[in-house]
Amino acid sequence: MPATGNDFVERKQLLSYKEMYRITRVLSDLGITKIRLTGGEPFVRTDFINFLQMLSFNDKLEEINITTNGVLLYKYLPELENLGKIKHINLSLDTLKADKFRTITRMDVFDRVMQSFDYLKNSNQLKLKVNFVVQSGINTDEIIDFIELTKDKAISVRFIEEMPFNGVGLKDYKQTWDYETILNHINKHYQEITPLVSKKSSTSVNFSLPSYKGSFGIIPAFTRTICHDCNRIRITSTGNFKNCLFDEGVFSVRDFLRKGVSDNDLKELFIKTVHQKPANGFIAEQSRANKNISESMSNIGG
Repeated sequence: MPATGNDFVERKQLLSYKEMYRITRVLSDLGITKIRLTGGEPFVRTDFINFLQMLSFNDKLEEINITTNGVLLYKYLPELENLGKIKHINLSLDTLKADKFRTITRMDVFDRVMQSFDYLKNSNQLKLKVNFVVQSGINTDEIIDFIELTKDKAISVRFIEEMPFNGVGLKDYKQTWDYETILNHINKHYQEITPLVSKKSSTSVNFSLPSYKGSFGIIPAFTRTICHDCNRIRITSTGNFKNCLFDEGVFSVRDFLRKGVSDNDLKELFIKTVHQKPANGFIAEQSRANKNISESMSNIGG
């Protein structure tokens, strides 16, 4: 969250669960088989667990995954295990130290988040991925500690290059810990690192260590070297359709829905828009009317 906080939008500006379900159904008719619902903490929204149950009835969806900061997650984990289509939980966690956690997140909820972490690492139903944003001078001393989490548990840790989604003027952004720096740091601590074959459209470059049950990866989110086979789209909580994380939004799905557009018209709009997907994030960024990244990631969705 920006240090100055966020201006929260009015409820009527948010997509309703009915609208979100309709969008998902239309996209699944077009061949989308996997969706991710993101936060911050998606469970902050009332009845979110019931929405997940609703989505589970869509027989064209194979996976429904969740990205969360874990603040409220622990309350719902047993229910999530019973929903067969919930496969992966991505837990945003940038430190294993309570005092540093308070500094980074501006929240005193470390124990709650670790309760979620401890449950997930022992779950047989839900696969845990930990998202660690590498922040120069703040948490780079814990990179190896996070890799060690993968030694005895089948956990995936993803080290993410910090991105400039902090709001214009809110941070003097200087990227010092990029993909190469992170990998070189890890190489100094381990003698044998094995590259893994990643799935098409994977956002991370992944590795394993001998005898370690889990894996780790690096997401070049800022240097953007993984754009070449990206097949992802993003729809924000207010219905803004993003062909790329770095564009400023192509159109408002919410406004089209509320004008009474048909499902077929919506499908045509989605297909036309996806065909115009930029080749990479740099091109998307340059196409913005405002060349600066003005949003916070907390507005876009993790």
